[in-house]
Amino acid sequence: MQDFRMETFLAVCRNLNYTKAAEELCITQPAVSQHIRHLEEYYGTRLFISEGKKMVLTEAGRLLQSAGLTMRHDECALKEQMARAGAEGRSLHMGATMTIGEFVLPFMLNRFMLNEPEATVHVTVANTTDLLRSIDEGKLDFALVEGYFSGGDYDYQIYSTEKYIPVAGAAYHLQASSRGKKLLRTEDLLSEPILIREQGSGTREVLERILEGKNLAVRDFRKIHEINNLQVMKYLIREGRGITFLYEAAVRQELEQGILREIRLKDFSVEHDFYFVWRKGSIYGSEYKEIFKQLKGEEYDGKETRE
Repeated sequence: MQDFRMETFLAVCRNLNYTKAAEELCITQPAVSQHIRHLEEYYGTRLFISEGKKMVLTEAGRLLQSAGLTMRHDECALKEQMARAGAEGRSLHMGATMTIGEFVLPFMLNRFMLNEPEATVHVTVANTTDLLRSIDEGKLDFALVEGYFSGGDYDYQIYSTEKYIPVAGAAYHLQASSRGKKLLRTEDLLSEPILIREQGSGTREVLERILEGKNLAVRDFRKIHEINNLQVMKYLIREGRGITFLYEAAVRQELEQGILREIRLKDFSVEHDFYFVWRKGSIYGSEYKEIFKQLKGEEYDGKETRE
């Protein structure tokens, strides 16, 4: 059972405010201060400092936060295992982002279930931010994500590398083409309406970072439609409501059928990895790597985790 003072510390990390942490935990503010002081004395270092009116984690505090989240995750996993002691097959709680969940995960799960027919699987499909939070809270064992994450907080394996492309409906006419421009660049698409995923989505974050590298931003597009459902987005793109940027894997069938088309750009050739991630330093790391190999259809070879 994780020390109650560590839970207090994690609450302060979430709120960066003693009063709000006390309210969340239903204890007094002096109790919160006492718990943090005890941890600072035990570890011999400051965990928080003030920068003006703002409370921030020290580097030591950041390390303890990461370790505390891993301990919480592993405690939840251990509790689940103990409750199932003697039961046949293991129970997995896994997550996947929307693109992976719809176009990659079904084949992976089918392969795993064939190999382990006694296992039970619980799947959550959400955006990268929500999945990482669920791992931290011990609600998920691991997740398959395409978004960015901190290598200091999570161990990972690369599942695959996928093309990331601009997409339009087959009959959609670009504004830049109307002006007689043939060799298009990313900036030439800014006059188009764009359909994008919600904040926290890995698919959106990839686009935001690509645009930032070109001194552009999502807000530069003429009109922005935010859609958190991939099927709705593809339907609207097919009907000519604008353009989008998606993984080729998410629209491969529509591209082959001629329903959608890739927008060819002179300055846009992007690939991005799909990652299998879990809490860094977890005592279940070896088990997760073995599961990763099964999901990918490989034999576990004991190779080191990517960090």
